[in-house]
Amino acid sequence: MNERQLEYFKQKLLQWKEDILREFRETLSHLQNETENHPDLADRATSETDRALELRTRDRQRKLISKIDEALRRIEDGSYGYCEETGEPIGVARLDARPIATLSLEAQERHERRERVHRDD
Repeated sequence: MNERQLEYFKQKLLQWKEDILREFRETLSHLQNETENHPDLADRATSETDRALELRTRDRQRKLISKIDEALRRIEDGSYGYCEETGEPIGVARLDARPIATLSLEAQERHERRERVHRDD
C-alpha cells in the first residue's frame, strides 16, 4: 500500500473516530437534559427503552473506538492492510468498506465458516 492510500485510510479512521466521539457527547448531553419523570407508565417505559438502546449503541461504539485506535497503530507500524492470519494484503475495496479489517476476505470467510461449524456442535 502506498503512502497516499495509507494517508487516506488514516484520515478516514480519524474522521470516523471523531464522529463517534461527537455522538458520545451528544448522547451524554441528551441524557443529562432528559431527566423529566413521565407520569404515564407507557411513556416512561418508552423513554427507558430508548435510553437503554442508546447506551447499548454507545457501548458498541466504545469498543469500535479501540479497534479504530488499533488500526491507526497498525498504520504507524506498517502492518496496516495485511491479513493477520495469512500475511497477504487485504484488498483496498475491503478496507474502504471496513477500514478496521484485520483479515482478508478469504480468511474472514474461513473464520466465519469455522464459527458456524463449532456453534452447531
